[in-house]
Amino acid sequence: MTRRDATVRREAIRLRGRVQGVGMRPFVFGLAERLGLAGFVCNDAEGVAIEVEGRAIDAFAAALRAEAPPLARIDAVERRPLHACGGTGFVIAASRDGGAVATAIPADAAMCESCLDDLFDPASRFYLYPFVTCTQCGPRFTITRAVPYDRPNTAMAGFALCPDCERAYRDPHDRRFHAEPLACPICGPKLSSPIAAIGAALRAGQIVAVKGIGGFHLMCDARNEDSVAALRRRKSRDAKPFAVMVANPASLDRFAIPEAAERTLIAAPSRPIVLMRLRPGTLAPSVAPSLARGGFLLPYAPLHHLIFHDLAGRPEGRDWRDQAQPMALIATSANPGGEPLVVEDEEARHRLAGIADLIVTHDRPILIRADDSVMGIAAGGPVFLRRARGFVPDPIDLGGDGPCVLGVGAHLKATVTLTRGREAFVSQHIGDLDTAETLRFYRETIAHLARVLDVSPEIVACDLHSDYASTRYAESLDRPLVRVQHHAAHLAAIAAEHRQTGPVLGAALDGHGLGDDGGNWGGELMIVEGASWRRIGHLRPLALPGGDRAAREPWRMAVAALYAIGQAESAAARFADIPLAAALVGRVASAPTTTSLGRLFDAAAALLGLRTHQEYEGQAAMELEALVSEPQQLPDGYVLADDVLDFTPLLAVLAAPGIDRRAGAELFHGTLIAGLAAWIAQAAARLGTNAVALGGGCLMNRVLAEGLSVALARQGLSPLLARQVPCNDGGLSLGQAAMARIWAGSAR
Repeated sequence: MTRRDATVRREAIRLRGRVQGVGMRPFVFGLAERLGLAGFVCNDAEGVAIEVEGRAIDAFAAALRAEAPPLARIDAVERRPLHACGGTGFVIAASRDGGAVATAIPADAAMCESCLDDLFDPASRFYLYPFVTCTQCGPRFTITRAVPYDRPNTAMAGFALCPDCERAYRDPHDRRFHAEPLACPICGPKLSSPIAAIGAALRAGQIVAVKGIGGFHLMCDARNEDSVAALRRRKSRDAKPFAVMVANPASLDRFAIPEAAERTLIAAPSRPIVLMRLRPGTLAPSVAPSLARGGFLLPYAPLHHLIFHDLAGRPEGRDWRDQAQPMALIATSANPGGEPLVVEDEEARHRLAGIADLIVTHDRPILIRADDSVMGIAAGGPVFLRRARGFVPDPIDLGGDGPCVLGVGAHLKATVTLTRGREAFVSQHIGDLDTAETLRFYRETIAHLARVLDVSPEIVACDLHSDYASTRYAESLDRPLVRVQHHAAHLAAIAAEHRQTGPVLGAALDGHGLGDDGGNWGGELMIVEGASWRRIGHLRPLALPGGDRAAREPWRMAVAALYAIGQAESAAARFADIPLAAALVGRVASAPTTTSLGRLFDAAAALLGLRTHQEYEGQAAMELEALVSEPQQLPDGYVLADDVLDFTPLLAVLAAPGIDRRAGAELFHGTLIAGLAAWIAQAAARLGTNAVALGGGCLMNRVLAEGLSVALARQGLSPLLARQVPCNDGGLSLGQAAMARIWAGSAR
C-alpha cells in the first residue's frame, strides 16, 4: 500500500464511455467490497457516478480500467477529492435523472458463455429459455427507447419480474444484477411456436421467418437447393448472396475456408456476418451464385442456439457445442422488396405470409430495427461493408469538441451521423431511400438518435446532389446547411476516424457521385483540407450511355469502352442479343461522361462476357473479383499524364476476341492496382505527403484494397482505409458531419 493509500480519503469518480448496461455497477460494487471501501455507485445522464471512501482509492481507480467488464469501454476516469465523512458500507444507489445526457446506450451483444451454460443446464431455471441474458450479453440498443438505460426505458417495461428474477435483479453479487432484459419462463417473453416446430420445418425444407434481436430473419436449409431457390423466388432476390449461419466455430470449416483473422472476427461479441472463402460443393449453388466468397455468421441469440440444438437431435451435455454440426442455415434479413427490415409481429404476418411457411414471433417488442453488420478482412484488419447490430451506437472519437452536427448521408446505403461533443454517432444501416417505408425509417432513426443522445443539431450537412432524398430532407430543416461533395465526404470520413489534421491526399474510387462541375465522378484524386476540397486528378472519362441505366446494364459501358479504343463498330456483333446495342453506338459521342472506377469495372466485366446486366448493385465487379487468384500487370496497360489516369490500353486487351475470363480478370485487377499506385504516388511526391486516404465503394473489393495498400506501402506511403465505418456510402454521413463541424468552427 502506498503512503497516499494509507490515509483515509473520499473521492468523487466519474466514469465516461460505454459504462451503462454492461455490468459496471455490480463490478464497481464488488471491487469496492474487495478493497474495503465505503460509498456508492449509480447511473446518471453523464455515465456512472461513484463516491468512494477508504484507504485504497488509488488501487480502486487503477482497477476500474484494468478489470472493467468485457463489454465496457471507459473513455475517461475523472477524480475529484471530497471531505471524508466516515461512511461505512458500499451501496448501489438509484439512477439519477436530469442534466444533459453524456452517455449512450450500449450495442447489442451476443450471448455469453455463462448464459449458454444456463440455457442447456437442466438444473437451471433458464433451461431451454430463448430469452436468457445477463449484464454481459443480450439486446441493448434494439430494445431501448431512452436513457438512462434502465428497465422502464426498455422493451422489458411491460414484463414484471417474478420473485426469483427480482431477487437476482436486486442482488449486487448476482451476475444478473440490474440486467435490464432479465426474464425467465415464468415472467418473461414467450415464443409463438415451439423450437421443435421450427426444427421440423427447417428439416422439411421449409422457409421459416424468425423474430430475432433487431428484426426478422428468413431461414432455410442452406444445403438444400430447392429451399434456397424457393426463397429467392418468393423474396424476389434473384442473385444477391445470402448470409449463412452455422452452429459454432468448429462448423465453419465444413462450409468455408476461414483465415485466422476471420475466425476471430466472427466470434466477437458483436457477431457480424463475415466474408470468407466458400468451400466448394458444400452449400446450395443458389446461396452465392458466381462468387468465391460468402457471408457467414454464428448464433448470437439464445433462440439461434436452441434451433441448432434441435437440429442436432437435442443432445445432452455440452460436447455438441464444440463439435462441427452438419446443418447450415440461410439467415437473411426479412425485408421484401428492398424495404426496411420487418420488426413487428403483425407486420410480419402481413408482409411475410407469401414468403415464409412458418412465422415465429415473440412478445418482446423490437423498438429499433437493426440489420446484421457485415464485415471482412482487408489489408491486415477488419473492414465494414455494413455497420449495424453489434456496433451501433458505439461512437467514433473525433479528437476534439465541436457543435452538434447532423450528417444526412447519401441516397443509397443511407446512414446518418449525429455528433455530440467530441463523439460522432453513426446510425445503423438504413438502406436505399427509394420507398416511403425506408424514408419513414430514415426519419425515425434521426429522431431516435437525437432523443437518446439528448441533442438537437445546430448544423446539417448533405450531398451536392439535389435529387437525393437525404438532400431534400436536409433542405426541409430550419438549420444552416453545408453541402459536401460526395467523394470529399468519403475521404473526410477516413480522415476523421484516423484523426488526420491538415491537408489530406486521397483517392476516391467509387461508383457514382455528383462532381463540382455537375459531372459524374467516381475516380478522383483529391485534397481535403478542413471544410474544403480540391480535385487534382481523375480517371480518363468514359462515355456514360443511357446515364444512370449504365450502372444497371454493364453492356452500355462496354460499348463506351469500345468507342474509346476505336472499335465501336464491333459493338453490334458483340452484343447481338441486345437489340439496343447497334442503335446506341451512334449516340455514344453525345452521351454524358463519367470518371467512375465502378463503371470501369462494369465495362471490363461486359467486355469479358461475364455480365451484361446486373441484378444487384456491384454484381459485375464482385463476379469479376471472384475470378482472381493472383493479379497480373499488363505492361503498358495504362497511361498517366497530368494526373489523368487512362486505362484505355488495358480495355483494348480485354476487348480482344477469345481472351480467357480469368486471365482477363487478373490482368484487369493487377493493372488497375499498378496504375492507381503510380497515380497516387506521383501526386504524393509532388505534395510532399506520406499518408493517403483510400475511400469509395470500390475499396470493398478485397483484391483491390489489399493490392493497392501493398503497392503504396512499397513506395513508402501510408495508406489509410476506412475501418470504423464502411468505405461505401454507408460511411458518407460521418465525412459530411466531420467537414461541417470544421466549417462551423471557421465560420465563428
